[in-house]
Amino acid sequence: MEAVAIFVDVQNVYYTTRDAFGRHFDYHAFWARFAAGRRVVVANAYAVDRGDPRQRQFQAILRGIGLDVKLKPFIQRRDGSAKGDWDVGITLDAIEAGPLVDHLVLVSGDGDFDLLVDRLRQRFGVRVTVVGVERLTADSLVRAASDFVAIDASLLR
Repeated sequence: MEAVAIFVDVQNVYYTTRDAFGRHFDYHAFWARFAAGRRVVVANAYAVDRGDPRQRQFQAILRGIGLDVKLKPFIQRRDGSAKGDWDVGITLDAIEAGPLVDHLVLVSGDGDFDLLVDRLRQRFGVRVTVVGVERLTADSLVRAASDFVAIDASLLR
């Protein structure tokens, strides 16, 4: 049975599916497609915590599906900008998972992950599937991946 690690950049997939389709990512359909028939070694969803009840309910749904939800506090800067990305956390966790799995699934279109994907493939021989909105996923990330799966109607609700 193939060992898989799943990493979901929640903010990235939320905004890209909303902007491209006006719809939400279907985590149940995703899980059925990418976890079924595999031994899931690690499955993390990385999100920003704003502390609101709807967000807590969404996090509970993710946990119910099988994802470990990792939260980082939302930081509002004095200039009005915000910070809350998980790039470093995702990278560290993926590097740790690399030697333990055959396949890693990364849900993000963020081009900052192209170096991570290259390293996972070269150092550990891991197959890396990137799942993202086609027109909003960085070309460099698509090129770095073993496979690219474009989010379409089958992964939306």
